Amino acid sequence: MKNNPSPRRDGEDSGAGKRDNADIAGLSFEQALKELEQIVSKLERGDVELEPSIALYERGEALRAHCEQLLRRIEAKVEKITLDAQGQPNGSGPLDVAQ
Repeated sequence: MKNNPSPRRDGEDSGAGKRDNADIAGLSFEQALKELEQIVSKLERGDVELEPSIALYERGEALRAHCEQLLRRIEAKVEKITLDAQGQPNGSGPLDVAQ
């Protein structure tokens, strides 16, 4: 028992949490965001014990990553409207998301 990972008993729970997080891939952006907001609310209230709060945090992080991935896909599909010299729409081009 020289290694430090074994005393962290929530490691087993984290593994289970990661398996439970497999359902996240099937969530819509709105569903994932709603659940993420619920998790943040629970953690901010502070009424969750330590080990469950770690599992909630890990699920929240997975939900955040899923939302970010979905947003990036949407951004890749969005096009910006180009305007001519008179300010009238004359077509579209790729959206420059670099800011």
